[in-house]
Amino acid sequence: MTTIVKMAGFALMAMLLVDQSSAFAQEASESAAAAASWGKGLGAGLAAGIAVLGAGIGIGRIGGDACNATARQPEMGGKIFINMILTAALIEGVALFAVVVGFLMQAG
Repeated sequence: MTTIVKMAGFALMAMLLVDQSSAFAQEASESAAAAASWGKGLGAGLAAGIAVLGAGIGIGRIGGDACNATARQPEMGGKIFINMILTAALIEGVALFAVVVGFLMQAG
């Protein structure tokens, strides 16, 4: 659990540091626009991070359960492997879509 908290903290700090460089170079009249940009960047980073975290947990569970099922019935290993790969690919596609939507939120 502490590894996940450390990774989330690192991702949050990275998003803050990346977007702060443009905020310091702007005039005082543009500070409201910079604050809105900062919020968009934080939201996009959180959306992408949560999507990737969820996909990683899901694919990990799929792999673990597939190994468990193959150990119980070795003769079904081929079919289990095909279903595992197909399901992992679908989850990865959804995670990629979520990451793209998160970054499009920042650009829009």
